[in-house]
Amino acid sequence: MKTTTDTTLAITADYRQFIEELKLRVVSARISAARRVNHELIQLYWDIGRGIVEKQKLHGWGDSVVEIAAADLRRAFPRMTGFSPRNVWDMRRLYEAYSAPEFLAQSAREISKRMTIPFLRQPVAELEAGGGLSQPTAKLAHDDSSSQFLRQLVAEIPWGQNLLILNKLTDPAARLWYLRATAQFGWSRNVLLNQIKAGAYERAVIEKKTHNFDLALPEHLAEQADEMLKSTYNLEFLGIWKAVKERELEDRLISRLQAFLLELGYGFCFVGRQHRLSTGKKEYFIDLLFYHRFLKALVAFDLKVGSFEPEHAGKMDFYLNLLNDKERGPDDQPSIGIILCAEKDDVDVEYALRTKTNPIGVAAYELQPRLPGSLKGKLPTAKQLADIVRGEMGGGE
Repeated sequence: MKTTTDTTLAITADYRQFIEELKLRVVSARISAARRVNHELIQLYWDIGRGIVEKQKLHGWGDSVVEIAAADLRRAFPRMTGFSPRNVWDMRRLYEAYSAPEFLAQSAREISKRMTIPFLRQPVAELEAGGGLSQPTAKLAHDDSSSQFLRQLVAEIPWGQNLLILNKLTDPAARLWYLRATAQFGWSRNVLLNQIKAGAYERAVIEKKTHNFDLALPEHLAEQADEMLKSTYNLEFLGIWKAVKERELEDRLISRLQAFLLELGYGFCFVGRQHRLSTGKKEYFIDLLFYHRFLKALVAFDLKVGSFEPEHAGKMDFYLNLLNDKERGPDDQPSIGIILCAEKDDVDVEYALRTKTNPIGVAAYELQPRLPGSLKGKLPTAKQLADIVRGEMGGGE
């Protein structure tokens, strides 16, 4: 009797594990199926938009063809949604925007860049897996290949995200960056909108970055590390509206680790907080330690609630020496340090990093939303307000 009970319990445990594995497989299959359906749907929309544009050019048809085509498609496929006049207009607008010469040229530059820099090759490799992008690099520069690349890329994200990028942005480089980022990170519409409002593209690409990567790393690694670093990091999601200590800032970041990883960008893997390093006699602790899968390097973050000071660079340089000697793997690249501070002076950073042999970047963080473009330059900066306060205090003494 005991043997039978034990056998039944063993079978039950095995069965539960079996069912859990099946459930995971079903979820995975549903996600894959949904991705394939979305991929085919967006490619269909692209082809409809392309067909209308090309026929208008060939036959001189007017804009009324969009309304007529939408009505005919609805009659032919009454159970399908998406053939409203507005949606068909958006299909035409999508293709027309991404087939413009300036956008095709930007696409060609993007493809060429990511085919020659290993760290940036991942997005192109992922699209190649879907078919249609396995051509030689020289051919990828042509308009047809650029158009095919874009067709594959827009199909990687849902229609709503495509329309959001199309409606909110006009710069070809910015559109391409958000298309790629949304495909990589799986951004929802709300997350994408917040990233656009927070100026993620500008902080990752346009704005000046302060680091010594070009002096401390080989050229190809310096380019990869520069791509990884942002000029500023938007930490508005922490909900901090008053001065805090560095440990509280660290606690908040850990409690919202998923949001922080999203802000850091593609490839970061969390290793730990207050990561212990030892010289034998003394212990030191790195605030946050990550590993970057594509750089194949440890990335140490030092959090500062105040302004950047030159001694911060010396401390980070020391940490990186310890990381490289004690924890860097045999196939890892040199460890990288990022000093994340409330504000920085680029001249101070340049002088502080000039003699450092380890790659160090300095970035600021923002705890509150950026001002709308219409208000920029019309309100005093934090530094200007501080100067006014100091002046008033000095005058009253």
